[in-house]
Amino acid sequence: MTNEQRLHREQDPRVRRSLAVALACAGLLVLAGLGLVGLRIEHVQLAYRLDALRTERARSERLIRQLEVQVDTLRAPGRLEARARDLGLTTPARDQVRLAREYVPTGTGTAAAHVAGTEALVR
Repeated sequence: MTNEQRLHREQDPRVRRSLAVALACAGLLVLAGLGLVGLRIEHVQLAYRLDALRTERARSERLIRQLEVQVDTLRAPGRLEARARDLGLTTPARDQVRLAREYVPTGTGTAAAHVAGTEALVR
């Protein structure tokens, strides 16, 4: 055989097409795998964030309960009376109580009867 007598083989277009399809399928599989990994990473990050928010919520609820107890303690009538005595405040005598007439509704209803009864007690 001489140099000029080499065999020439034509490529089959089906081979090229099947190679392209195989590469496209492999590329799609890789992209799908990467997508699933990305979704899993996002899921894990959201789980950590949810856990942190639940911990913060529990801490806030505990703090609110402590503050409610503190407010109730500070508003207790016995504590208020003791604090008033410490400041020198006393219960007013009957002659020290006056009704502000501009704030008393006038009329013939129950409010007027109440005011009339109260004025009789004050005098």
